[in-house]
Amino acid sequence: MMMRQNEQVSLASVNEAHLSMLAAQGNEQLTQAALAEMVTAQQAMREVAEVQNIEVPKVNFYPSRHSDGRKARRKDIKQAYKLLAPAKRSIFSPLRWAGNKYRYNKDTGVCVVDGCNCGEMIKHDNLYMRICDEDTGRSLWEMYWQNPVTGQAEAFIAQDKVTSGSKMRGTYCPEHLHLFHLLKKWETEEDKQNEMNPNRLRDKVKRGVSIVTVPVASVKKKDPQPAMLQKYEPFFAELERDAGKTKGISILHYKNPVTNVNDVTMIVFDLRIFQAELEAMNQPTQAFQDLVSQQNIDSSQPLGGQ
Repeated sequence: MMMRQNEQVSLASVNEAHLSMLAAQGNEQLTQAALAEMVTAQQAMREVAEVQNIEVPKVNFYPSRHSDGRKARRKDIKQAYKLLAPAKRSIFSPLRWAGNKYRYNKDTGVCVVDGCNCGEMIKHDNLYMRICDEDTGRSLWEMYWQNPVTGQAEAFIAQDKVTSGSKMRGTYCPEHLHLFHLLKKWETEEDKQNEMNPNRLRDKVKRGVSIVTVPVASVKKKDPQPAMLQKYEPFFAELERDAGKTKGISILHYKNPVTNVNDVTMIVFDLRIFQAELEAMNQPTQAFQDLVSQQNIDSSQPLGGQ
């Protein structure tokens, strides 16, 4: 009974101690940093709703606390699929029988789950740029809303079966997109563990795949880090994550040309770049404004079959 009560608690309302407790149990891939990003997403969406009077979602995701980490991850995956499924029209709706099964399948500026107006939200505050992957430091905007070749704004398109199926016309709001990103990471880890199943290994051997065991001693670092510097590891890990989010932080390494060992490391903080990025974050690019305008024109045209 206590578990059910806890699961109704919004992550946006919990403190650091609660997040630490959740990260220490259940799904090992759902780290405290990932939970912190979920909290950031929820709080930022609430702030936008208050300032701009934009209807925002309430993603009631609460991580599984199962004692078995793998079972907890599977429960989180199942819950994520349920929360990310596009909203359907009532079975009694005439529009559903006319072929319009999904309620918010309108255009790439609308979330397919809750109907949030993502285009208007981005004009006020691009939350996709503020929510980042806790490992790489890359933002949701970089990973899902930018063309990987041109770097131009390009809306993420949702699929009717979340990670597969037909492409829809809508997208995911920042909060749902972050959950989608975590879901993909969990499924990747699940696939890795499935590949290590003895039955799958035997199948690989039957197909002629060689399995080679490498001694641990052969993959040890040749140049172990001095003990004095080990205590700074968390600091440098945080710097590397932040350096992936902004160009205002530069980590410069200078290698010895003879030994090829990194002798000197310098860290540069550039306030000018920080200020420029902050201004750019609050002012959508012309390319994105053109994209939203084109989407509004397309959505105003009658759809086939209606």
